[in-house]
Amino acid sequence: MPSATALPTTELGPADAGHGFVLRWLIALALLVFVMVLVGGATRLTGSGLSITEWRPVTGAIPPLGEADWLSEFAKYQASPQYALINKGMSLAEFKFIYWWEWGHRQLGRLIGLVHLAGLGFIVFRGWVSRRLGVILFALGLLLAGQGAIGWIMVASGLKPGMIAVAPVKLTLHLGLASLYFAGLVFVAGRLAGRRDDHAGPRAAALWLWGLILVQILLGGLVAGSRAGLTYNTWPLMDGAFIPDLAALFAGTPWIENFVDNPTLVQFNHRMMAYLVVVVVTVQAVALARRPELAAAARRLRVLAMVTAAQAVLGIVTLLLSVPLWAGLAHQGLAIVLLAKATVHLARIR
Repeated sequence: MPSATALPTTELGPADAGHGFVLRWLIALALLVFVMVLVGGATRLTGSGLSITEWRPVTGAIPPLGEADWLSEFAKYQASPQYALINKGMSLAEFKFIYWWEWGHRQLGRLIGLVHLAGLGFIVFRGWVSRRLGVILFALGLLLAGQGAIGWIMVASGLKPGMIAVAPVKLTLHLGLASLYFAGLVFVAGRLAGRRDDHAGPRAAALWLWGLILVQILLGGLVAGSRAGLTYNTWPLMDGAFIPDLAALFAGTPWIENFVDNPTLVQFNHRMMAYLVVVVVTVQAVALARRPELAAAARRLRVLAMVTAAQAVLGIVTLLLSVPLWAGLAHQGLAIVLLAKATVHLARIR
């Protein structure tokens, strides 16, 4: 393990035991967030996100404990527009299925919050963090708290009259904040690990690649929110053309709303960004392969290129199969893995 003096600017104090604890804590949090994203994806794909119609930060952790409690929760859901418009006649057993998905999603969010808060309090109490690192970890905690608040705002948007799902923009914001929190954890862990490249590398290029991957994840959120993956289930053409007609791309008014609500434009943007990410990561991998002094960075980019290719193929399969649960979750999970790889690459470039 590196000594305190060998660590980068966001280092811990001089205790090696403290350094190891914080690193393991950050990795554990990142793994929890990864699971959270998968559970969130399953909650969305099973249509479970609106099954709990109230936000009770404390008492909501207790599930229904008896038949009367279940009937009470079911009655609240029956008063929602989603039930009236698409799930009318649902049985109590079917309601329990979607309820448990949403309840589990919320409990995992609570667990992540508790692990972050308890871990941060412990390492501050032990004096295992520098002031700078403490501020960074506190800021990540605020980001996590904001993520929870956005989660309820997102659910509330789907409970408005006439709505059968959450608003695509709010779903995308929810996913985006989770991705930023996850990337923050991975970046800090990557820096604390102390394994930086020996030679200065193209940090700006790494940052651009990381940004493109994050934008692609956000576009994926819009695809999920607008159910765009259930349309144009062909590849590489959309309705017989590589670029759909402008009338289809901008069918809604005002025109700006097409970018979030029009399935044609939303899916088209997601496809085009996927092609761009594949090209950028391939070009960067080829460029670094010609620089022997950047062998470590070149190896990371080769892995990134392979994961990107796998993600592109998985995305095509998911589209052609009209988004089955297993493919949708695999596609979402691999996107987070890709973000983690790009974040580690960025963290280790001098």
